Amino acid sequence: MRAASNISLFTPLTLPNGRVLKHRIIKSAMSDSLADGRGNPTAAQMRLYERWATGGVAALIIGEVQGDPHFPEKPGNLVLDEQADLAAFSDLARRGSADGAQLWLQLGHAGALAHLPISQPRGPSAIDFPDFRSEAMSLPEIRAIPDQFARTAHLAAKLGFGGVQIHAAHGFLLSQFLSPLFNRRTDAYGGAIHARMRLLIETVEAVRAAVPRNFTVSVKLNATDQLDGGLTEQDALKVVAELEGKGVDLLDISGGTYFPGAPSSSDRTSKGPYFLDFVRAARGLIAIPLMATGGFKRRDEAEAAIMAGDVDAVGIARGFVLDPALPRTWQARQHEVPFPRFTTLPPGGMTAWYTMRMTDIGSDREGSVDRGIAQAITEYENRDAQRARIWQNRFNSRPKQT
Repeated sequence: MRAASNISLFTPLTLPNGRVLKHRIIKSAMSDSLADGRGNPTAAQMRLYERWATGGVAALIIGEVQGDPHFPEKPGNLVLDEQADLAAFSDLARRGSADGAQLWLQLGHAGALAHLPISQPRGPSAIDFPDFRSEAMSLPEIRAIPDQFARTAHLAAKLGFGGVQIHAAHGFLLSQFLSPLFNRRTDAYGGAIHARMRLLIETVEAVRAAVPRNFTVSVKLNATDQLDGGLTEQDALKVVAELEGKGVDLLDISGGTYFPGAPSSSDRTSKGPYFLDFVRAARGLIAIPLMATGGFKRRDEAEAAIMAGDVDAVGIARGFVLDPALPRTWQARQHEVPFPRFTTLPPGGMTAWYTMRMTDIGSDREGSVDRGIAQAITEYENRDAQRARIWQNRFNSRPKQT
């Protein structure tokens, strides 16, 4: 832990590439499911990020932007490649960068977690659980990943986005390679942690080489998978150390996975911010600025983590869905955001409720909608089904990238 200083939550942060964040509050990535089913931005999605930008955020990250449409997390994901509606992406970049905000794309590949109705899941190793199956990727498919991420990042820079975040957390493809539970390969990409991290390091290096120096490259990394046999904190710290000197401008620490039956970070019984002990351990290994995502609900929690030197920035997701102008609210010290409590919470209910509220914000109607969990699930699943049909019509005849 660094010594306490006079740096506060609203002190600007200069990243290694020279870009300056106007303060330390970042809207972390969420799957907003607001693309049109063809991988392109919608008016509601542009308005959502514009509202967060004008709400005073320093940087905001769009969750799960695919470079390959064959392994999406959801049919509402964005797909950025040469066949995309580049004018719409450019408009999204412009509107999400209002008031000095920096808009970054989270580069994703769901791998074994690819959405079944529109994909054939493929990860580092074959998985055959009673309720979950995935095929193993071939070596050529693995070797194509860094270039795929790099092409998407290069396009993002050309279209006016401020940066990208390479997603190596929450059980998606690069996270799967890091985890001995899901990566049982015996070639150069499996075995000890230095082999399991190889794909992530190659991807980081490829992305950094494909974009301008002042374009931000961030990485999101699990501190732990929170699964028996998964990525441990000891191995995760080895990954952290290996990222030093690779051109990473911000390392975002999170945890947990979305594999069926696995607890999510938001299901933790502990109160307050998560993963701060891990971030303190990481401090001694790298000079890269550190961010922690998870559990920050009040200004005093975020302020304490910054002032103690535990983190350089705080990542907040659901708080921004409850108050799109959260940084302005906190800076004015008006009030704390009340988080909803639900008497019953079926599987997927929390995700559905927050996702549909993002739709409300993007339509400027969050103050006039009062939906319960059951209604949120119905709306969410119906929209996914509709967009899955559009996705299949759009992408099922396109050749798979290799």
